[in-house]
Amino acid sequence: MAARELWESLVAAAGGTGGSSGTVVSICVFTAVLCLCLVAGHLLEENKWVNESITALIIGCIIGAIIFLLSKGKNSHILRFDEQLFFIYVLPPIIFNAGFQVKKKQFFHNFLTIMSFGVFGVFISVAIVSTGCYWLFPKVGFGELDAVDYLALGTIFSSTDTVCTLQVINQDETPRLYSLVFGEGVVNDATAVVLFNAIKNLDVDQLKGGVALKVISDFLYLFATSTILGISMGLSTAYVLKTLYFGRHSTDREVALMALMAYLSYMLAELLSLSGILTVFFCGIVMSHYAWHNVTESSRITTRHIFATLSFIAETFIFLYVGMDALDIDKWKTSEASLKTSIGIFGIVILLLLLGRAAFVFPISMLSNKMSGSSERTPITFKHQVVIWWAGLMRGAVSIALAYNQFTFSGVTSDPIHATVITSTIIVVFFTTLVFGFLTRPLISAMLPHRSRGHSTGSNSPKDDLTLPFFSNEDASDSGIVLEQAKRSISMLLERPVHTVHIYWRKFDDRFMRPIFGGPGSH
Repeated sequence: MAARELWESLVAAAGGTGGSSGTVVSICVFTAVLCLCLVAGHLLEENKWVNESITALIIGCIIGAIIFLLSKGKNSHILRFDEQLFFIYVLPPIIFNAGFQVKKKQFFHNFLTIMSFGVFGVFISVAIVSTGCYWLFPKVGFGELDAVDYLALGTIFSSTDTVCTLQVINQDETPRLYSLVFGEGVVNDATAVVLFNAIKNLDVDQLKGGVALKVISDFLYLFATSTILGISMGLSTAYVLKTLYFGRHSTDREVALMALMAYLSYMLAELLSLSGILTVFFCGIVMSHYAWHNVTESSRITTRHIFATLSFIAETFIFLYVGMDALDIDKWKTSEASLKTSIGIFGIVILLLLLGRAAFVFPISMLSNKMSGSSERTPITFKHQVVIWWAGLMRGAVSIALAYNQFTFSGVTSDPIHATVITSTIIVVFFTTLVFGFLTRPLISAMLPHRSRGHSTGSNSPKDDLTLPFFSNEDASDSGIVLEQAKRSISMLLERPVHTVHIYWRKFDDRFMRPIFGGPGSH
């Protein structure tokens, strides 16, 4: 009897008629399913084909199908996908932890290449996907979108999800490859969201050449201001922790302040119409570099685990959420596209994704190899280029959230054209996550065979054994010596730009930044 009442409550919750009681039941069931995903992910840890993202997506679909049957075809979700919920509550802990846990040396050593992949790559991909959709959709009987919608589709399908690949790549064996895939994933999401917001503000009737320049200028403005805001919030937190020394009274306050300041940076960016993703990412980097060293040892351990745990739960939540919402019958009923048209749209999008990735991954990789030279770092091999290309083929919750933002109102649409776009986005996300995700581990195992632990990748920067005249403590009274040192520094900068800038930054950081904001060895 009790079990029957529980099922009836669940059906009422699925049908949206349960009131506050239905909400409690929905959250209870969703939390239980989330726990099930964690257990299943643990049991399948060594599986060659499945990872936790795929597991959560499949379990979400199964639960959605069960609810669909229990509600007799009326509904299939416990909670409706809400892009505001996604962007405000779920995404921030994931992005912040990515910045907080990032290997800063590798990230900034490959900074130019990462930014090329994550920024220029998105623009190239958006151009190819938007143009391809505009040209090919009418050929399969679907061409009733305006120019802004096509540009929005370009950003929606240019946002990547590199989680599956990152779970397989060995960071110790291929640190540069891991850094490139990881860095591009974060910068790609931020770029896609910023570009999407810029495109939404376009006037359809005034799409001229000047508008393209305005989009680019707005993008650069948002990118720069968001980064500056994130760095400022991170430095402010570090300064407060170093000056007031919270740990002498309570370690809880240290942890709470770091968490709240990180979330405040994200929300402040959203309040100022900036990119919260970029802001909280760079806030995490700065906090890990300065603020983390200003707290007690117990707080350091606690923050590492808390932020990583919140990020892990949020990632699992997203894939489970997408899986459960995918079978929402309302959006599928609203779409009037025929099976032939739906298959045509799907095939076009997949083809454009493959071409869009290849159009910038391989050229930028070759350009990076040519610019870096043999003395700076190991080149991006062709196999590594294939892995980078493959890593960006998966689409995830950001794509769905952007699609909902553009083509629905509060997660609901009555327009058949918009409903078709939503269902097509869901199909693409599921196909790329499941099919490409299944093939990721075997592909990387074939492309990147495991090496012994003692093998050096050659990607680590050499020690600071170079002469740095601009930061020398020695007095150089001879103008000739000063001129020679300056020439040598400029020559070194031109030959090895990234490494040279990194060395100068470390000297500047040790001399000026750490005494004020803290850091290793600053006490």
